[in-house]
Amino acid sequence: MECDKCKGKLEVARSCWRIRMKCNKCGHEYQIHEVAHKLDEETEELLSRWNCIIYD
Repeated sequence: MECDKCKGKLEVARSCWRIRMKCNKCGHEYQIHEVAHKLDEETEELLSRWNCIIYD
């Protein structure tokens, strides 16, 4: 997945109470619902490990 701002790679960024997608180039963070329409198979597989994703 690519960052809309700089075309860097989006990676899953977890903390104890949230999951976000973070660009490894510019550092911009996206909430899951902001990029859900762009999820690729690799990211979907990773996110499927959690039975519930709560976004703030």
